[in-house]
Amino acid sequence: MDELRTLSSGLLPLIVIVFMTANLASIGLEVDPSRIVAPLRDRNFVSLALLWDWLLCPGIALLLAAVVPMARPYALGLELIGLAPAAPFLPVMVRKAGGDLAYAAAFMLTAAVGTVILMPIVLPMLVPGVAVSTWTVARPLIAFVLAPLGVGLVIRTAAPTLGGKLAVLARALARAATLVLLVMIVILYFEGFIGAIGSYAIGTQLLFTVAIAVGAYASGARLEPEKRSVLCLGVCTRNLGAALAPVLAVSSDLRTTVMVALGVPINLIVTFAMARWLAARSPTKEP
Repeated sequence: MDELRTLSSGLLPLIVIVFMTANLASIGLEVDPSRIVAPLRDRNFVSLALLWDWLLCPGIALLLAAVVPMARPYALGLELIGLAPAAPFLPVMVRKAGGDLAYAAAFMLTAAVGTVILMPIVLPMLVPGVAVSTWTVARPLIAFVLAPLGVGLVIRTAAPTLGGKLAVLARALARAATLVLLVMIVILYFEGFIGAIGSYAIGTQLLFTVAIAVGAYASGARLEPEKRSVLCLGVCTRNLGAALAPVLAVSSDLRTTVMVALGVPINLIVTFAMARWLAARSPTKEP
């Protein structure tokens, strides 16, 4: 088991890179760049996305951290998760739900830019005396979110046929990387997950994830189904890479890392269930 943990620990950074870049590149390779502009002009969609991403989700996380009697390191992990919307696997779930990929790309773009701007501002409020540079937060988002998305869009524009072929490869790679990442997280943090039992950490994060998913879906009642799916899944998924980026700078307590790592299985399970439920109500389903 120790050898397996050592192997997983060594391979984890590579798998995270593949996981993030393959998911984001796949959406860039599939979506016509001109289609991303329209979602950004959709005031109803954008206002709801910004409301959930930067007011309601952080607010709900702060509320739960304040009222649930769990250790402060777990609470800090939840607060960081609340500040990190839109997981890299959002495109996979949007396809499964029959959602609009152009709106998913627009959602991820606004989420990434917002995280870069707001995380360094809000973080010192959560941990007084600690400062995190904008570049610490921006670097992984630019390298593993904006760059692969942009490269995919460029290839899609310059060589549509090649883009279509690469999109198939990227989707397969993204699915495989997601599964491998989940297994590695469980191997590396299994003892931490067991230690979190009885601490309210698991139940609180599950409550947070379900609450924001249901709330986002309810608030999007006036949106078309394919846009409502993107709003719901975009809010529900959390960019745990962005949440982990400042952890080393703000906390040496392993429980904070464990709380963020717990988000991987919890996010995947809740989002997958939500995507299946949305697909059953969507006029367009994943082929």
